[in-house]
Amino acid sequence: MSAQTMNARAILAKLRHRQSLSREELAWVAAGLATGEISDAQAGAFAMGVCLNGLSDLGRVALTVAMRDSGRVLKWDLNGPVLDKHSTGGVGDCVSLVLAPALAACGAYVPMISGRGLGHTGGTLDKLEAIPGVNTNMDVTRLHEVVRTVGCAIVGASADIAPADKRLYGVRDVSSTVDSLDLITASILSKKLAAGLNGLVLDVKVGSGAFMKTLEEAQALAEALTKTANAAKCRTTAVISDMSQPLVPSLGNALEVAEVMRVLTGRSGGAIVDLCAALGGVLLTNGGLAKDVQSGAEMIVTAIRSGDAAVKFGQMIAAMGGPVSFVENWSRFLPEATVIREVSAPRDGFIAAIEGEALGLAVVGLGGGRLVENDRINPAVGLSDMVRLGARVGKGQTLGVVHATRSEDADAAARHVLGALTLAGSKPKVPELILERVG
Repeated sequence: MSAQTMNARAILAKLRHRQSLSREELAWVAAGLATGEISDAQAGAFAMGVCLNGLSDLGRVALTVAMRDSGRVLKWDLNGPVLDKHSTGGVGDCVSLVLAPALAACGAYVPMISGRGLGHTGGTLDKLEAIPGVNTNMDVTRLHEVVRTVGCAIVGASADIAPADKRLYGVRDVSSTVDSLDLITASILSKKLAAGLNGLVLDVKVGSGAFMKTLEEAQALAEALTKTANAAKCRTTAVISDMSQPLVPSLGNALEVAEVMRVLTGRSGGAIVDLCAALGGVLLTNGGLAKDVQSGAEMIVTAIRSGDAAVKFGQMIAAMGGPVSFVENWSRFLPEATVIREVSAPRDGFIAAIEGEALGLAVVGLGGGRLVENDRINPAVGLSDMVRLGARVGKGQTLGVVHATRSEDADAAARHVLGALTLAGSKPKVPELILERVG
């Protein structure tokens, strides 16, 4: 198809008939998404076509690069490596809010371009915006300034960063095309590559709370992401991590920020610190700040436990318009729900399985996520104190706590929580947190 004859209808027809799209055609689609030449209906049809029929490996790289190049690609002149991390999506996953300041405390620079809630998973930007005053919309000049002075910033893609992805991202959430390997790859990497990185680590989740439910699916996504990113000249490694239960025992924007602050101020640790260490160890090694992954992991843990990461987090929040004293007084600033309800165990047993996706959808039902792209999120609602996989519980023991705005919403969420937990007579085997590393 020549440039003169390219149009959305012709390209969509090829996609519907499972014909491979050329690099030029995919570049035309990305440009059309960015400029508005492609309508919302056509964008939805494109997303559905890719979701159903897929792209070739070359097509996936071409779409990713085209979406990256649909806007501005950042350039940096700093005295350290520019590094970043991205998660493919899970529940209770607030790693970015801990890892970005920890990396900055170790000498890296982290311009983390993040997204909002997608499907049943929470969004890093939505979590940050639970903090009063925080503005995640930052132009490129301001982003450069904050990253240079603080060492890290977590922001949304500005209008001139991968604008094609911004269009497609919202369409995917409401058109049931989130779980496409090709679209996930292009969406993640177009924004990350546009940030001008020296190194990237990808946290590919697998399990009931992830988009990828099986290890084989996660391995396929990890391979697609690492091959695509490395083909685009960004040194990239993927870590496959378990998401058979929420990473932290809270789901919901303000509730997850509270978990982050407990970690950064030394009041809790556990799986989130272990995962930050695994991801950060790879990044610091690839960025030349650590001699190997183990020493890099130790540097991340030290940055968290020493309070250095908390200092960086506080500086970042203040630079983004939040309270200057947030780290010292975080519990005073976070919004709280008006209806708090405990969910009790109906009988004795062991927690044998946790349906993370069902828990995530319960939070969405409470108002903590979006059903359509213009829904307004309530940052206070969610679930806290969730029981962990393998725990022994007695009848009447608390399995979790619902935070809601109305009693009827709390009742519905409590039913969802009970339906998401499987009680058994024997203790299950709990999967390892880190399953493998790719790339």
